[in-house]
Amino acid sequence: MNNRRYADILLTLCLIALLVIGYALIAALDRTRFELENLHATVRALKEKISSEPLRTASVPEKQESRSAAVSVPMANAEFFDPDALPGDRYITSIAADTKNMNYLINNDATLGQDLMPRVMDSLAVRNYADLNKFEPQMAESWSVSEDGLRIRVKLREGILWHDFTDPVSKKEWRDVPVTSGDFKFYIDVVKNPKVDAAPIRTYLSDLDSIRIINDREFEVIWKKRYFLSLDMTLSLSPLPRHLYHAYEGPFDPVRFNEDHERNRILVGCGPYRFVKWDKGHRILMTRWEKYYGRRYGVMPPIRDLAFDVIQHPNTRLQALLSRDLDTSPLTPDQWIHRTNSPEFGEKGFLRKIQNLQLVYNYLGFNLSNPLFRDAKTRVALSHLIDRDRIVKDIYYGLARPVSGPFFPEGPACDKSIQPYPFSPSRARELLAEAGWRDSDNDGILERDGRKFRFTLIYPNANETYKRMLPIIKEEMAKAGVQMDLLGLEWSVCVQRLEKKSFDMCALAWSGGLNPDPFQLWHSSQADLEGSSNHIRFKNAEADRLIEQIRVTFDPAERQKLYHRFHRLVHEEQPYIFLFAPFSLSALNRRYHNFRQFPLGFADMILWTPKAEQMTL
Repeated sequence: MNNRRYADILLTLCLIALLVIGYALIAALDRTRFELENLHATVRALKEKISSEPLRTASVPEKQESRSAAVSVPMANAEFFDPDALPGDRYITSIAADTKNMNYLINNDATLGQDLMPRVMDSLAVRNYADLNKFEPQMAESWSVSEDGLRIRVKLREGILWHDFTDPVSKKEWRDVPVTSGDFKFYIDVVKNPKVDAAPIRTYLSDLDSIRIINDREFEVIWKKRYFLSLDMTLSLSPLPRHLYHAYEGPFDPVRFNEDHERNRILVGCGPYRFVKWDKGHRILMTRWEKYYGRRYGVMPPIRDLAFDVIQHPNTRLQALLSRDLDTSPLTPDQWIHRTNSPEFGEKGFLRKIQNLQLVYNYLGFNLSNPLFRDAKTRVALSHLIDRDRIVKDIYYGLARPVSGPFFPEGPACDKSIQPYPFSPSRARELLAEAGWRDSDNDGILERDGRKFRFTLIYPNANETYKRMLPIIKEEMAKAGVQMDLLGLEWSVCVQRLEKKSFDMCALAWSGGLNPDPFQLWHSSQADLEGSSNHIRFKNAEADRLIEQIRVTFDPAERQKLYHRFHRLVHEEQPYIFLFAPFSLSALNRRYHNFRQFPLGFADMILWTPKAEQMTL
């Protein structure tokens, strides 16, 4: 009996063991099946992502995987951040002119767009520092493109927060507000509102129809028609803080948005640095945003405090650099050649010189509504009066190259077979005579239709290169019977004159792109809009046709042909006298570690300093 009882107990224990083992096996199989399903889903998502993106994202570098192993989607440029960087220090740079306000939709100047916004505001994706052909995720966790290219679906990363701030009008404190799909929709809705003073941005987004919100972290960008930059433009989108710019009941008020001077004096973003203070005319101060979502992805900038000091004169900037009141500053060509031979710039000095190409060209722009400049023959004649070789040698010291058109000279859009018009006063006089210009009263100034060939050229008076270059051009103009008066203006006044198209001629520069869209600067539809970038009022039916073809041509080789035809047309029409593509020249304090030069310069976001060398504001 006892033996039978022991046998029953033993059998029961065996059954229990089998059940436990079976359950464990089933659970293990379920876990394996679940993990395989997740893996397949991830692979499918990656395949869809790769197939939908013409620009592939980079793989995660090994050191980034090791320090952020839990991160499934890498963040742009993470491989360039030093994992051994020590936080702290300050970084003081200079800006030649203050900005007129901090609202980046209605303010199109370079100080805000190029110096301030990249620190304060992130976009869905950005280009890789080292490979400009790669778009890599920033705010976006993923994106996919429909077969027809008209719908781009975006998923945001988790945990992106707006900067904390206090509303300057209501005094309400905003803390830990998440960035949502609605903030991107708000951006598009505001830009597309015709009463908002955002004409330059609106032209780029004219073919974008709307944003459809799926949930707080997912939305779909819908384009009206195919556009070769639709993916680039979508991935370049940034959100707009509704809780700052629509902090009131009722419908959005575009006039209030334009004229809300108190709110337009602050910047609220979601990027690595938070706006702190604007001492107008003196300094703009930022500090590192400690709640920045990029920390989880290894891209938290090590430097704590940023300052942008308004210093107009280059010599004052250089002195501030030498006295360590600035950590970095641009240099003029004259300073680069003649003022950097001191021990401070030597091998054991504390300053390093940095030279790079930049996507910039400068020009003299005609106001084409002025009868003086109504015909291309006159404009080409004046271009023949520019002694480019002398200016490159004497003003730029060889640190610039002449350009013949509106595209970056090293990019595929530029037709390198087209050369600038040569310096030829005799040819200029021939063309001016053919255009009907005569000095009938022998006073040394040409006239046509009873009007003297006399005009005023405006330029930003903080630009020392223009101050040295323009008198040379003026002298050659005078020899040919053309009186060009020079008027240097404060940058804000200069911008006002340009926006209202209230000038005869201007000296300025444009920053271009690798895949340029000429629409904003050159299409006839922009010529009569106040505040547009076509401030010279250029109108040409053939140019319009080429621009419109460029915008819907996806094949790079075919688009290059259209670019070259447009380049030649603009060269022959000469609505600008195209001048030079100058090199970017600057200096940086050597105490910063992890200095790396990239195609368009060095990245200050990745710099850091040892504790013993750190400084404070």
